[in-house]
Parts: sequence; C-alpha cells; structure tokens
Amino acid sequence: MAAKDITPGTPAHVAIIMDGNGRWATSRGWPRLVGHRRGAERVRAIVKAAPGLGIRYLTIYAFSTENWKRSTEEVIGLMSIFARYIENEAERLSTAGVRLRFIGGREKLDPKLQRLMAGIEERTAGNDVLHLTVAINYGGRDEIARAARRVAEDVAAGTLAPEAVDEEAFAARLDTAGLPDPDLVIRTSGETRISNYLLWQSAYAEYEFTPTLWPDFTPGELADILDRFARRERRYGGVITA
Repeated sequence: MAAKDITPGTPAHVAIIMDGNGRWATSRGWPRLVGHRRGAERVRAIVKAAPGLGIRYLTIYAFSTENWKRSTEEVIGLMSIFARYIENEAERLSTAGVRLRFIGGREKLDPKLQRLMAGIEERTAGNDVLHLTVAINYGGRDEIARAARRVAEDVAAGTLAPEAVDEEAFAARLDTAGLPDPDLVIRTSGETRISNYLLWQSAYAEYEFTPTLWPDFTPGELADILDRFARRERRYGGVITA
C-alpha cells in the first residue's frame, strides 16, 4: 500500500462522516447492526485505497457524543464492532504502514476497548504511510470545551500567559494536535449537515455530500470526489487575481 506522489490538487487530509449504515440495513429488512458491520468492512476498503489516491491523512467519524442516545442494543453492538475491528485489523494496519489514533473522550468507553485503543496506537506509532484517525465518543463542541478548559488550567497554573492564547495555542490543546486541518470533508447518505464534526479544524475545508450510503461507498467514488476537489479554487478568504 504505497502512497503515490501527491499532486497539487490532491487533498492531503480527507475527513469522512460515514453515514447511512442503519438505513442501508433496514432498507433490506435487516437489523441495523448488520449495516454497521458492513460499514466496518467499507472502512477497510477505503483505508486500503487511500494512500494510492494520494491521501496522507484520513479521519473518520465512528461514534459521536450524541450517539449514546441510540438503543442500548445498538450502542453495545457498535462498541463490539469497534473492538473487533481493532483486533482484526491490528496486524494488517501495522504491516501496511498505517498509523492509527483516536480522538474524543475515552472515559465513557469500556475499559477493554480503551486498552485495545491504546495498544494499537502504541503499536502503529512509528508508521507514516497513512495517518488514520478514528473519532469515537467525539463531538466538536465537546472537544472545543475540553481544549478551553486546558487553556484555562494552563493559564491558572502560570504555564501559559493570557496574551499568548492565540489560534496556535488553542489548536495545540485540541484532540487533533499535531495533525493538519482537513482539506476535504465528505458526508455520505445524502444528509447535508456537519453534525458537530471537526468544527474548529474544518473552517476552510471543502465539503462534498453524496447520496451514497456508507456501505456502498467505493474507492472509485472517492476517486471521483477527489477529481472534483482538484478542480476547485481554494481561496482561504482571499481573492484570486489574474
């Protein structure tokens, strides 16, 4: 899984809101968890294809802070799928040069899942072909609030001067510290919301909304989206002059 040379129009960092697993399953008369399991298989395919498409950083939205409102059965099933994914993919990701890390609050997660997460983060820490970040128990507002709390604590402790609090200092206290901001955010399933995802980081990201449900989202469709991205003019608030 070697990365190709990245052309100027290729987004180095792609973030994906993987939506539509439940609808994919229920439309076929199957339990929602079947859709989530199929969605996990789709993650494997997209991760495998990403380096060849020029993507260096891939961040996926697996479970939001709001998803705890779902049925107990579905939440437990999702947590089991996450644990199984880590166990099943650890060797493959490590061999392929994928660095896996997680963002979001871990304190509500099952201790066994937390240990699996920490273990694979440590195991893949030296990899650099693809940086895969999984957002689990993640919410953009929650992340910003936690970062603000860290700033306040550092100021109170005297390790950070109030006048030194700027965008860079704040970003260094986010879950994504050390990662570049996403260039492109994709949401599947036809919904056109950002759903509390990477609110700070995606300030200047381009967005693409596709009606395809996540279990049907293919590397080919991802490649088509990247081609469209390459034709966009990114101005970052400025004006392009001739």
